Amino acid sequence: MSTADLVFVGFLRRVAALERNTGQIVWQWEADKGRCYQTLLLDQGMLIVSVDGYMYGLEASTGRQLWFNEMKGFGSGVASLASVNGSAQNVAASASATRAKSD
Repeated sequence: MSTADLVFVGFLRRVAALERNTGQIVWQWEADKGRCYQTLLLDQGMLIVSVDGYMYGLEASTGRQLWFNEMKGFGSGVASLASVNGSAQNVAASASATRAKSD
């Protein structure tokens, strides 16, 4: 399934990918560390997840964990995430391209 067909949600230490047209859960994942304050960033085919200061890289289409970084010395709380590939501008451009292909 393409990431364009998915919506990602996070609650506490868990992330789920939902099929955007039905809301059905496609995959779910749970972080090993962290308790709360989750932030998500879709960066092309990778979903970057911050859980209370711990960073995870997930394969967006499957939820398979690709990497983990404890971010020692950075503290905890709500993370601000940014990427040239995951910016709002690129997401909007991608959505426009997907709609154009469908027409």
